[in-house]
Amino acid sequence: MKLNIGQLDTNASLNIEVEGSIDTLTAQEFEKEITKVLEGVKKLVLDFSKVDYVSSAGLRAILGLNSQMETQGEMVIRNIVESVRDVFEMTGFDDLLNIE
Repeated sequence: MKLNIGQLDTNASLNIEVEGSIDTLTAQEFEKEITKVLEGVKKLVLDFSKVDYVSSAGLRAILGLNSQMETQGEMVIRNIVESVRDVFEMTGFDDLLNIE
């Protein structure tokens, strides 16, 4: 799992490109690394175009980030590949998350 963290723009929006799998081995690092850069962020945009797999541990990490962003703004997930979208739909996460 690799993160490409953009710069906070003038609207307090932060774009992060996520690459690889968010699974048992990477979910904790995924959540920790993103949490470190959330100060002052009003809109977190996660680009999942290069995410190929999300496990239950990954879903928990995503839900944790979403909960944190609900207190300070919003989180959006964009460009989800079909296999990951299927996981979100099967688990009901597509109803819990803001997916574009």
